[in-house]
Amino acid sequence: MKHAQGELLSIDLTDRTVTTEPIDDVLSEFIGGRGLNTRLAYERIPFDADPLGPENRLFFSTGPMQYSTTSYTGRMSATAVSPLTNGLCSSNAGGFLSRNFTGAGYAAVELVGASDELLAVHVREADEDGTPAVEFEEVPDLAEAEVSAVSDRFEADHGVGAEHVACVGPAGENAVRFASIMTSDTRAFGRGGLGAVLGSKGVKALTFDGDADAEIDLDWPDDAGDVHREAATSDSIMKRQGTASVTELANEVDALPSYYFSERSFEGASGISGDRVEEKKYKKGTCSNCAFACKLPTRDEDRGIETEGPEFETVMAFGSNAGVDDVVDVMAANELCDELGMDTISCGDVVSMFLESEDEFGNAELVRSVVEQIAYREGVGDKLAEGVHRAHEEFGAEDWTVKGMAFSGHDGRKLNGQGLAFATANRGADHMYGEFYPYEYPLVSKEEALDPSGLEGKPPKLVKKENRNAVLDSAVICKFSRGIVTDDRLGALLDADYEDLVDLGGRIVELERAFNNARGFDRADDTLPYVDQIEGFDEGLSEYYEIRGWNDDGTVPGYDDGVVGRSAGTADD
Repeated sequence: MKHAQGELLSIDLTDRTVTTEPIDDVLSEFIGGRGLNTRLAYERIPFDADPLGPENRLFFSTGPMQYSTTSYTGRMSATAVSPLTNGLCSSNAGGFLSRNFTGAGYAAVELVGASDELLAVHVREADEDGTPAVEFEEVPDLAEAEVSAVSDRFEADHGVGAEHVACVGPAGENAVRFASIMTSDTRAFGRGGLGAVLGSKGVKALTFDGDADAEIDLDWPDDAGDVHREAATSDSIMKRQGTASVTELANEVDALPSYYFSERSFEGASGISGDRVEEKKYKKGTCSNCAFACKLPTRDEDRGIETEGPEFETVMAFGSNAGVDDVVDVMAANELCDELGMDTISCGDVVSMFLESEDEFGNAELVRSVVEQIAYREGVGDKLAEGVHRAHEEFGAEDWTVKGMAFSGHDGRKLNGQGLAFATANRGADHMYGEFYPYEYPLVSKEEALDPSGLEGKPPKLVKKENRNAVLDSAVICKFSRGIVTDDRLGALLDADYEDLVDLGGRIVELERAFNNARGFDRADDTLPYVDQIEGFDEGLSEYYEIRGWNDDGTVPGYDDGVVGRSAGTADD
């Protein structure tokens, strides 16, 4: 099985020392990316670690596909205990960082401890004798600097641009619980608040550079070329509108959260639709080596706004959920979140909650003001920076989260399988963990489509989807490769039997679950604000646990001894 190459680089921020160690045994079993990070985190982070304390560790890694030149591979993964959910959380980002990370020559980089001074950490290819080349630079002048200013500084002083940088904006330094780690200025390790973890460690930025990957020669099958060609020739609407293309469909089928989740359709949907986004797109945008080019560089010259996006989830969070019907206003909120370093979904949802409490839905000027207050923890922003789960009671609002993570779109009250996927996801109410919604709109072929109502027959498919997505996040391969990176091709690309990969995905999901169980998570956390609106939810959840071989209370056998039970494989077990 193909896997990432190199050692683990551990960077002790307290002592400003670095060490390396071989991890070939872990790589050969867990590929790279999310799988590698999860295994390392399970072994090296104390189960009782404070997410914002020095005992938490933050891991970055790529997978074997980042040594290829095929499409859908411009991504990498980051993992730590989340300050938003209090559980283990992996998040991946696109852009161009992954190739520069592999150029530095490490399979994974681990941040340990915390610095008393604000630092930039520069990771370069090791010296000829194998000595790690890591520089610790104190950067007090970058305190609360916005993301693009950080990139500009390192390009001027070190000759490395935004595509080499992973950094936090003011939100990460101020411990906003949904702060992002930003790269390439507009790409985010978004969900789970990993930016707050990086900020808590006193790190403003990491940069990566080198040519070590030039020495790595993996043999790729013809499938890699086929994937690249099909990505280039695809006529997918996502090439023009990104994920915003689903906005009006979601609205038509009553699956578009609106007015802080009080409604499921929005009368102003046409003003924030994929068509409106496409009208503002001024050039093609992509990630490293990807011919699919589904990114959305957009601008509005009248208001002087230039950003990337918005994608569907941002359209939902800052559009329909906030009662805002002008795509330019959504673009403005998106641009602010990128510069300040915040997840647009969690930020948009908590702002929408505030708008509900003030009876100010549709007030786009207030939206922008509150976004800035959150990033700097000023005024009402200080409480909102804690996220929906921790703040909702003060604002008299319902707690629209799972495991403390605010909901993305694709409303589970209509798409019931996606509702179950939100509940079971180890990282919370995130649509990409189980990614069940394409079957229920549907966005797949008639043969694959499922009735959105009820859960009959869905738990087995959800288990397989979660497992497959864990493999994609380990490879690392973009999930927008759906329909092009088929099961057979995935097996060929990784030089493995596909069913063995699915089994590995199950082990990754199970490790995450066992870690969270040790932190107190159980069945009570696998729930929804609208659980009573999904027929057969309890039975479906129990079936899901049974397929995975877990206890009916949502725990993994042996978790309390620090030993994970039998690996969860496929629905056929």
